[in-house]
Amino acid sequence: MAKALTTKAIEAAKPDTNRREIPDPALSGLYLVIQPSGVKSWALRYRYAGKPKKLTLGRWPVVGLADARAAASEAIEAVDHGNDPSAAKKRTKAARIAVQLSERDKIKTLMEQFGKRHLSTLKSGETVKRELNRHVVAIWGERDIHDIAKRDVIDLLDGIADSGRVVTANRVRAYLNKFLSWCVERDIIDQSPAMGVKPVAKEKSRDRVLTDDETRWFWQACTREGQPWGHLGKMLLLTGQRLGEVVNMTDREASGDLWHLTADRTKNGRAHDVPLSEAAQDVLAAVERVKGDTGYVFTTSGESALQGYHKGRNHIAKRMAEIASDERGESVEIPHWTFHDLRRTAATGMARMGIPVRVTEAVLNHVSGTAGGIVSVYQRHDYADEKRDALDAWARFVSDLVEGRADNVVRIGGRV
Repeated sequence: MAKALTTKAIEAAKPDTNRREIPDPALSGLYLVIQPSGVKSWALRYRYAGKPKKLTLGRWPVVGLADARAAASEAIEAVDHGNDPSAAKKRTKAARIAVQLSERDKIKTLMEQFGKRHLSTLKSGETVKRELNRHVVAIWGERDIHDIAKRDVIDLLDGIADSGRVVTANRVRAYLNKFLSWCVERDIIDQSPAMGVKPVAKEKSRDRVLTDDETRWFWQACTREGQPWGHLGKMLLLTGQRLGEVVNMTDREASGDLWHLTADRTKNGRAHDVPLSEAAQDVLAAVERVKGDTGYVFTTSGESALQGYHKGRNHIAKRMAEIASDERGESVEIPHWTFHDLRRTAATGMARMGIPVRVTEAVLNHVSGTAGGIVSVYQRHDYADEKRDALDAWARFVSDLVEGRADNVVRIGGRV
């Protein structure tokens, strides 16, 4: 009687020029299959409904001898009960493939690929990814891309616009257009369902500047709001920098009275030093740090910078309205403002104090066509001292507004 297979014997078995099948005498029908390449696997030969059948059980050594015998015994038991294990395996495989195919074309899956293969190469990639996840994946994530129609795109954008975010709706339209065009390029869909979808509304150049009363209410609202949005709001107002630059600030960038932004951290790709006034330093000192390896100043997790700007703005705006109404003794409706309006408010405030345009633009790290070709000459000089004086003066200006020292400031636009 032939000896049963052993692990040692399996390891010692050598390949031949032809495919080999070595039976396991311990279990009728179980074979060790050895390919000419040396790959070894397990197979079970049996009969079902009078016909010879074969069931592949897996590769050696991933499937060991004991596991192969157990799997073979289970399959033989299934045959004894009138079931075909080979057919069951095919059905399971088909179901698995179907699930994989359904997952492959889901919006959330494709959006991950879009982020990895395209957005990761762009400077603005993280911003675009965040907005797509927030406005598209959150709504369509589980849907198959082939089920998305033009009407769905229109409804999605209308929903964003109806919440009062027309500009955001237009931005999402642009980002979504790129994503869907990418899907066409990769032969995932034949045509973009966003084709022919127009912007939700024509955007107007914004000129919103907070009045003195609004600036005071804003600061008081930020104080009440506290961490994280209150501190962020104050830093936006005091520094006049862009939202994305401030919200992604790290402790490594800010040292003492200077905040250094590398070229890859600014919108125009220019390295930028931002002098920090005493008021700005006080705000940073008041931020309770959240442990994490990223070093973000404005974070709730320690792993990523703050998100959900619209909700954060609304928190502050709600407190502003409460403060204004309490002060006036009647309900006060404050016109809509955005975080970017704080940058414009800071620039306007510096202009009120007689700070030269070229210095204000240096503070904002803004490259414009003002004064034609002369501006490019001015901007070869970093205006370090002038920027520090300007931001210190602006911080004092804000402090005077908040403390009610009206004699020290020239009011903009009267009272709301």
